[in-house]
Amino acid sequence: MTSCVDIDDDIDLGFDIQELTERLLEAVCDAEKCPYEASINVYVTHSDDVRVYNKQYRDIDATTDVLSFPALDIVNGDFSGVEEDLPANFDPESGELILGDIVINVDRVYSQAEEYGHSVKREFAFLTAHSLYHLCGYDHETEEEARIMEEKQEETLNKLGITRESHV
Repeated sequence: MTSCVDIDDDIDLGFDIQELTERLLEAVCDAEKCPYEASINVYVTHSDDVRVYNKQYRDIDATTDVLSFPALDIVNGDFSGVEEDLPANFDPESGELILGDIVINVDRVYSQAEEYGHSVKREFAFLTAHSLYHLCGYDHETEEEARIMEEKQEETLNKLGITRESHV
């Protein structure tokens, strides 16, 4: 499992973002029984840049905490059929399944960590896990979908020891 993490030069969250992102990617792929090694791209930036991406790609002129851009048409972790388009779905150099891209708003990481009373690391991990589940085809348009997605996110974070109570 690999992740390409691009972080704006002025951002330092106080922990190894690359390492945490790869642990989360592996945990989510394991939980979803993804039969492939997978890769993602992550960009950690500020509110203004997130707003630009949101406007450009979703036609929403507002900032948000995280954006998910799935590369595949997966529904609820069903990876069957991804081999039908090998050139588009797999990295030709690594052979890894390309799940998609994530854009994380560092300003919201800080403000939401404070608002919810947990660590910056926990908030970053939560947003990354949330986005990874979107890349695996989950959504939260209905109450039932939201409940399922929230349970999966919490299970992943708990498995890695990143709880609301932990301040690591």
